[in-house]
Amino acid sequence: MLAFMAANSFALLITEGSELKATHLPFVVQKNGDKIRLVSHMAKANPQWKEFNGDKELLVVFHGPHAYISPTLYEKKENVPTWNYLAVHAYGKVKLISDEAAVKELLGTMINTYEKTWLKEYKELPADYLDKMVKGIVAFEIEVTRLQGKSKLSQNKTANEKQNIITSLEKSADGQAQELAKQMKKKYQ
Repeated sequence: MLAFMAANSFALLITEGSELKATHLPFVVQKNGDKIRLVSHMAKANPQWKEFNGDKELLVVFHGPHAYISPTLYEKKENVPTWNYLAVHAYGKVKLISDEAAVKELLGTMINTYEKTWLKEYKELPADYLDKMVKGIVAFEIEVTRLQGKSKLSQNKTANEKQNIITSLEKSADGQAQELAKQMKKKYQ
């Protein structure tokens, strides 16, 4: 699940406070011993961070490939369309990172994860510019308390139907459908 989360790291952060709130954010997935930590940041103008409460659990949904599955791929006529997908739900507790040096380190970690070659330029940004940027974000980490892998990969279908689905997905022009075919092949072949 950790590899899946890292490969699909643009995730949906969901919190419940005065109302449900959701924000799409990039996350860095870190494992230290048996602890899993998710780090990210959001614009200070986003009010969701005000809902952060270290005692209250929140949810981060990591989405993977997904695709429509036609009932024409099944052996029996008595079937309906469906959707196959992969996802991981990470639950945890959030901690704000307010120390400016720690925020800059977090940003460096994110840059190192997503564009390592730009890290040198990041470190050369003028201090006053970087300080201004840091003041405009809210950095945080989430200690994961539980993970749930979610998948629907036609597990209730026959071997022949699964092969029909894989073949159809492989022929699709949709990259997500093609990736889903690869995942189904790993699971069933």
